[in-house]
Order: sequence, then structure tokens, then C-alpha cells
Amino acid sequence: MFERPSPAAAPRVWEVGALCRAIADALEARFNPVAVRGEITGFSRASSGHCYFSVKDANGQLRCAMFRRAASLLDFSPRDGELVEVRGRLSVYEARGDLQFIVESMQRAGQGALFEQFLRLKAQLETEGLFDSARKRPLPLQPRGIGLVTSTGAAALHDVVTALRRRVPHIPVVLVPAQVQGAAAPASLVAALSKLYLLVQAGQASGADLTKNPPIDVILLVRGGGSIEDLWAFNDEQLARTIVRSPVPLISGVGHETDFTIADFCADLRAPTPTAAAELVAQPRDVWLGALGLLAGRISDGVQRQLDTRHQRLDQAAARLGRPSGLVAREQMQLARLAQRMRHGVLLKLQRLAQSQKALEADFPQKMQRRLVQQAERLDRAALRLELLDPRLVLQRGYALLTDTEGQAVTSVRRAHPGDALRATLADGVVDVTVAQPRLL
Repeated sequence: MFERPSPAAAPRVWEVGALCRAIADALEARFNPVAVRGEITGFSRASSGHCYFSVKDANGQLRCAMFRRAASLLDFSPRDGELVEVRGRLSVYEARGDLQFIVESMQRAGQGALFEQFLRLKAQLETEGLFDSARKRPLPLQPRGIGLVTSTGAAALHDVVTALRRRVPHIPVVLVPAQVQGAAAPASLVAALSKLYLLVQAGQASGADLTKNPPIDVILLVRGGGSIEDLWAFNDEQLARTIVRSPVPLISGVGHETDFTIADFCADLRAPTPTAAAELVAQPRDVWLGALGLLAGRISDGVQRQLDTRHQRLDQAAARLGRPSGLVAREQMQLARLAQRMRHGVLLKLQRLAQSQKALEADFPQKMQRRLVQQAERLDRAALRLELLDPRLVLQRGYALLTDTEGQAVTSVRRAHPGDALRATLADGVVDVTVAQPRLL
């Protein structure tokens, strides 16, 4: 505890470290343990696994440290703008004399005010179709000029210029400066982009005359990392609508890989960092030179092969023209070979026909005899079937064929009338009969 000196006594002279320890002891005794509710800002995770950030509200801000053991127990990934409740103890970081809160546990308490505003705007613009992938354009493979919007005092400018100078020093870069942080930053970014759009349109209107306005085929909108407050200018609705109106593909390289802004969703492509944004539009010059060298080699080889082929054909034509007798002799030899093949083919065909004729002559008597036997058998079978159909066989079983005077068969009693003269043919003769009284069965 602090010792309150008497008014007349001289103040005690403290060593810095001792005073820091005394303050820390006083805080320990007065407040700890303590729970704090606030919005995360400036969150970062070190390679050691420790997490450093601040919690804030409208009236104050408190530095926090969460060591690896406690951070490993988290069931979510904290990020700027989230409203959390942290529990731990107050302490003093003696190396800098800073007040800090050692966080032993953390849980979500809701979305922070800025983050909720971010989500509302994001949902609104997404509903309007500003984030649709269908309107995103591919990047030019080799831009003729690059537009750049950022702050002249930002580290992002140095990173982008360094990357472009290293990879594509031959491509012109048009810088339109703008504020990238603060209340005036959104309007400044909108004005800078609008000015750059006019330059793009002027370059497109000038056509092939590059001396008037250099063509700009892609735009980079970049800024380095920071807290959600630092990057808030890129969550402006007017800026989002201005980005969507870009006449050429626009790349957003704002913050670090884990930072997302409305500008990232509206841009044609999001880059994780400003340097990555520059690299996306800057294929190294050595790559293109190597490709040109490879194409030049392939063209040279192709031309040489064509020349060699033409020379060979020319040599062959010269050889044929120089010795026509040789050509005639070759054609005569070819003609003789064809004549020989024709004679051989005709003789072979005649031999085969002769052999076929001999075979037919040898087999003819036997085949003829078999044919006669087969025809005789067929005739016998036909005679048998004809005999079975002879109506006299039916009459021999007691039936009679009844006809009228005209020789027509009478098959129904309706055709017979009393007194009609009919003739009944039996198996051994004919009987004339007269109808007495026909009766239906």
C-alpha cells in the first residue's frame, strides 16, 4: 500500500521499478479478480501463442494480454469489433510502466457497435447485388498502366511501389493520393477514385495515342493493417458504390490477411496485403522475357525446319529434272512389274477355274442321282397326300354325295323341296331319289 506522507515531510523518492511494483500491489489488493466488458480492438496473436489487444467502450480503453495457456482454451477466434467479457487481473507492465489487464478467460458478449454496423451494411449491399461474382472481372494479364489510390505517407505505398519496381519497372503507375484513415478518409477515397476513373476514360478515348493519356487497365486500392477503427474508412457505403462503378478491374489490398472490409467484397478481387495486390498485376519482367525468348527460339527452329524441308524438295526436283532418262527407266520398270503381276493373276485365276470345273465334273453324276432320288421321294409323298384327299374314301365309309339335276352339291335341307329330283352318288354307283319332306335337325 502507498504511504501517505505528512504535509511537512518531504516526499519519498522512489525507484521506478519499486514504484511500479507498489502500484501493481495496490491494484492487486484493490481490484483483483475483475471482469471487464468491452469491444476488442487491435487484436494480434504472436508466434509464441500470446494474444495482445485492447478492450474499449465509449469512455475508455484498456490494454490486455492473454498468454498462450489461456488463449488455447478459447472456443472462438477473437477479432476486432467483437463485444467480449474478459476475466483476469489488473497489473503493471514494469518494463514500460503501462497498465495492462492479464486475461485469464474470455467469452463473447455480443457484437461490437462498429462490427454490427459493418454487418448491417454488408447485408444491405449484398442484397443489392454489389458483391455478385457475376460482375467481377478478370485481371489483365499484362496491364499497360496501373492506377494506385493510397496515402502518400502510408507504408503500403512503399510496399506497392517496391514490388512494382522490382517486377515490372516498365509499366507506368498513376498515383492519386487520398486519406486512408479518419473521418475525412471516405470522402477523400471517393474523390481519388472518381479522379482516377476520369483518367482511365481519357486514356481509353485517346486510343493508340499514348502520349496524351497513358492507358490504365487496372486499379489498386491499398492500405496497411490496423484495428477496425483504423480501417473503418473502407466500410463506407458511398465508397462501396464508387468501387463498383470502376471502368476497369479494381483490386482491394486493405489491411492484413485476416482483415475484411466492405471494399474487399465490392472489388473485383481481394488481395491479402498491399504487396500481394501489386504482385497480382505484375508478372515479373524476367518471366515475360523468358517467354519471349522461348517463343523466339521456337520460331527460329520452325523457320529452319521449313527451310530444310524446302531445300530437300528442291534437291529432289533438281535430281529428277537433271536425269529424265532415270525417271523413264523407273517408270518402265514399274510398268513391267505391273504387267508381270497382271499375267500372274490371270493365270492363277484360270487355274482356279479349271480346278473348280474338274471338281464339278467329278461330282455331277452323284449329285444328279441324289437329286433324282430326292424328287422321287417328294413325288411319292405328294401322291400319298393326294390319295388321302380322294372323296371316294369318304363314300366307302357309308357317306353319299347328293347333287341336284344340274350337278350342284346339295349341302343344306333348305335347298331341297318336296318333289325335287336328286342324285345320290355312293361308293359303287348312283341312285336317283325324290325329296318327300325335308326336315331340319
